[in-house]
Parts: sequence; C-alpha cells; structure tokens
Amino acid sequence: MSMFTRFVEPGRLAVITYGPCAGKVCTVVDIVDQKRVVVDGPSSVTGVARHMMPVKRLSLTDFKAAIPRGAREKTLKLALEKESILKKWSETSWGKKLQAKETRAKMTDFDRFKLMVAKKKRSALVKKALKKK
Repeated sequence: MSMFTRFVEPGRLAVITYGPCAGKVCTVVDIVDQKRVVVDGPSSVTGVARHMMPVKRLSLTDFKAAIPRGAREKTLKLALEKESILKKWSETSWGKKLQAKETRAKMTDFDRFKLMVAKKKRSALVKKALKKK
C-alpha cells in the first residue's frame, strides 16, 4: 500500500508557490528530470504560460486530467473542460482561500473602507441579537 497519492505526473493540477506566477494554478504537462517539470496553465485560462519549473516550487493537488505526456495547449484545455477540473478546484477550501487572498490583494482603499463598515454593522447586529438572549 502506497502512502502517497499525489504523484508528479502529466495532467496533475498544481499550485505555484514561488515566483512571478505564485498563487496561480497550473497543470504538469511533461517531466524533464527528477527535479524539473514542464507546466502549462493553459495561459488563456489561468494566466500561466508553458514553461519549465522546479518541482520544489509546486504544491500538487488531488486533481488530475487524463492527458498524454507533452500534450498541446488545445488538448490540455479540452481535458480540463471535459472533466471540469478547474471548477472542482475552485470549490475546494484551498481554492476558495487562494481566491479570497487574491480578492483582498486587489481591493482599493474605498473597498477596504466599505468592508470595515460592513463588518462593524454585522458586529453590531450580532451583539444586539446576543443581548436579547
């Protein structure tokens, strides 16, 4: 019985943990050697272009698309859409957490102000409800 279930293999969905694409999702397309793999977004979907990357900078997920080694972008895109892998990924707690982090990073000063006001209102309502009991 194997302990590991997330293997570095073509079609494996991964999150980039370091570099200019940190926090983005990509798919392992090909294996170069023990330490390096070729990843692709596809760039039209996730914003990650096809490039070589050390395995050390990837966090593997549980999701895997059925693609051959070195698959073209078109093949990869079709496989991801057919199995709705990116949709399943965005429904996981890990995916939601990354999305929330990205949303917070893109907030303007006014957005942060509106959030603060909303939190204050919610807090006041919660306190009021707890006071009644």
